[in-house]
Amino acid sequence: MKKQISFAALASILLTGLLAPLWAQSSSPAKPLTIEAIFAPGGLTGRGPENMEWSPDGTKFSYVQRDDQGEHGELWYVDAATGEKKVLVSTAKLASLAPDANKVKDERERERLTRYHVAAYLWAPDSKHLIFDSQGQLWFFDLATGTAVQFTSAPDPSIDPKFSPDGSHVSYVRKHNLYVRPASGGDEKELTKDTGENLFNGDIDWVYTEELAVRSNYFWSPDSRQIVFLHMDEAKVPSYPLVNLSPTHPTVDNEKYPEVGDPNPVVKLGVVDADRDKVRWISLAHDSSSSDEEAYIPRFGWVREGVIWAEVLNRAQDKMDLYFVDAKSGKSRIVLTETTPSAWIDFDHVEVRFLNSRGGFLWPSWRDGNMHLYLYSFDKRNSLAADAKLERQLTQGDFEVLRIEGVDESAGAVFFSANKGDPRQRHIFSVKLDGTGLQQLTPDEGVYSAQFSEDGKHYEQTFSGPSTAPRMSLCAVGGACTPVWEARDEFAEYGLRAPKFLEFKAEDGTTLYGRLLLPPDVPASGKIPLIVHIYGGPAGQTVLKEPEDPFDEILARKGFAIFSVDNRGTPGRDRKFQTAIRHEFGVIELKDQLIALDQLWAEYPQLDKDRVAIWGWSNGGSMTLFAMTHSDRFRAGVSVAPVTNWVNYDSIYTERYMGLLKDQATSYAESDMTKAAANLHGALLLAHGTGDDNVHFQNSIQMIDALITAGKQFRLMIYPNKTHGISGSDAREHLFHMIEDHFERELK
Repeated sequence: MKKQISFAALASILLTGLLAPLWAQSSSPAKPLTIEAIFAPGGLTGRGPENMEWSPDGTKFSYVQRDDQGEHGELWYVDAATGEKKVLVSTAKLASLAPDANKVKDERERERLTRYHVAAYLWAPDSKHLIFDSQGQLWFFDLATGTAVQFTSAPDPSIDPKFSPDGSHVSYVRKHNLYVRPASGGDEKELTKDTGENLFNGDIDWVYTEELAVRSNYFWSPDSRQIVFLHMDEAKVPSYPLVNLSPTHPTVDNEKYPEVGDPNPVVKLGVVDADRDKVRWISLAHDSSSSDEEAYIPRFGWVREGVIWAEVLNRAQDKMDLYFVDAKSGKSRIVLTETTPSAWIDFDHVEVRFLNSRGGFLWPSWRDGNMHLYLYSFDKRNSLAADAKLERQLTQGDFEVLRIEGVDESAGAVFFSANKGDPRQRHIFSVKLDGTGLQQLTPDEGVYSAQFSEDGKHYEQTFSGPSTAPRMSLCAVGGACTPVWEARDEFAEYGLRAPKFLEFKAEDGTTLYGRLLLPPDVPASGKIPLIVHIYGGPAGQTVLKEPEDPFDEILARKGFAIFSVDNRGTPGRDRKFQTAIRHEFGVIELKDQLIALDQLWAEYPQLDKDRVAIWGWSNGGSMTLFAMTHSDRFRAGVSVAPVTNWVNYDSIYTERYMGLLKDQATSYAESDMTKAAANLHGALLLAHGTGDDNVHFQNSIQMIDALITAGKQFRLMIYPNKTHGISGSDAREHLFHMIEDHFERELK
């Protein structure tokens, strides 16, 4: 039977036909785009280089390249001078020295290795030897002979290996204690001897790793004689039980995890000589943040031989002191204090960088309203004599410096990533130490990342754009770039398309950036259901000029429009924009999302206001629940691994933005989504992994209980023992098919 079309529908079809060129329908793809293809080993683009490192002498850039299945891998290097590529370690040898982390059976250990980019190997200072970490056993590899010698054989894993600066010794951490052994062999020496699971020496706990991006908690002195390390006492930190219900007799793994208001790890610095096991503890001055027993020491290291530096951050995370410490006497001095009234220390970007050839350091700060670089000086010979002196501000303007990438001290140049000119892009820039000569090193529209050699003469750059698959090159500063790796072209092979980039206005006039992907074909009805894909929190920016998520394209081909907008509180913008959500999770974010939707509908009348859904993961899952319980705009939603009550989440992340529980009890109560369960609008699908050690499963349990009490029907999917990422092709395929089916059922 031929379907009858009304005059109104015909008019709508004509209108959308006129708009069809805006949808940029691509030519027929060579391969079918499926959920299975997205989550197959290697994905759409193929498996890229891993474990990328520069040799200390700056002559070689090394990386592991595996096939998509991870069965075959080789350690390659690129000669920085010639661009020539050669194999350092063959497939046969690498299989035992650096097995594929993705094949580790333990779900949490696999996520630790991949999520935190744990190094599989380490260059020796002479650039002629390597240490491999083969699942906790260390191997010493001689590049000249191609031979490997097992360096550790204890039943417990030896982690975080490091060479002393002179290359004579190798240090590592085992069972929360520091060890050192001559690189040439011989007996190992245990430098710290605490027992029990609550005392860490040079090791890192979960919350410091996740929320302060700490990747090592000990460092050699420049003269290779001493090690400074962080001691953590977790005795008072509560445990969260991660229960495996799959076996006949369930098991429990108790994870130390400080939730909001809980006691944090108590930390202090120690110094130990490499040739004996006597520890000297450092007592920092008590006129600062360090007087807070639960203050954080997120970064520390050596200024020079005999002088240590340390950052001390108060628990409220709005004040940080930089200390210089005499390693022998223990005398300390605060040389710089950074405060952020009505904000927080943006710790993702505040990374001090000391200059080797002079008494100075680079200090990123939000103090003028944007994250910029400042140059400080001090007397290197008498470092504790006076406060650090501000020499000059190196960068300025309405953009954010995202990270210091490298320094070439001989040329007096600093390299950094920033979003100058467009908050949706990431480029690499350089500026002279005298504040002149700011220039952009990367040319094309899109997102760049970089890894510089120690001397700052060369860098690896990875790039992707809105219509460009990822590619990696090796570049000489001021010179040419040599291609190293290029992904399979997901645009040509699978027909991916770039979205339409849009701008909106928040109620205070602030520009909000969004993106919209429309279906490639005009729907018969002329009206298009809309799916909002949201993150919305301070840890993630979704609207970047990089390839669209291929799952969005799958949904678009099903007839849905996919929309995202970065509300106030998301990163990549100035301090005012990011701190608009301070002490109030949910309200500002949802307000910006809804006002952007109103403006979107005005610009694209073919979008159906009555068929709108929302979905997100982690903070996006939280925002999905908040939106569905605090508005009636959404017919359906999918919430994956959400925080449902922010008191359940970890202390460092949550208190940074929400404030301390004792001061902001009302704000915490108002952000508790379980209390709004009776106001749920729309069809909800809730999904969570029971082994999630980040956003604990208790969040969904509490929401389930509240929804049942409120008499609200919903759908639920539980993934046994899966962590926060719900990883693995089987689980991912299952979840994304459920999401697709949910929207098909509820919006069509």
